[in-house]
Amino acid sequence: MTELAYHRVASAADLDDGDVREAQVGSTLLAIYRLGEDFYATAGICTHAYARMAEGYVEGEIIECPYHGGAFEIRTGKAVAAPCTHDLKTFPVRVDGDDVLVGLPVGLPA
Repeated sequence: MTELAYHRVASAADLDDGDVREAQVGSTLLAIYRLGEDFYATAGICTHAYARMAEGYVEGEIIECPYHGGAFEIRTGKAVAAPCTHDLKTFPVRVDGDDVLVGLPVGLPA
């Protein structure tokens, strides 16, 4: 099992239900989402074209890419609409007080 290091990426109070925000940890670009009281993190770049997912549109539990309308399930990263066919990578999230923390593999490039 891969060892994870948790990094603060947002304040829970700064994200409303249905929000998506961009965060960067070292060289890893992330999209951070709030759905109700739960938080999720995916890769920050669409798997189809170089689009920033945080500029996309959240509809329920789906994020739509801002470039070509492809879409992904936020909770799982699963590609659910063409032209996207490759899933978004997802990352574990936990909340400590007001801090939203994302787990990334130890040793990722800075």
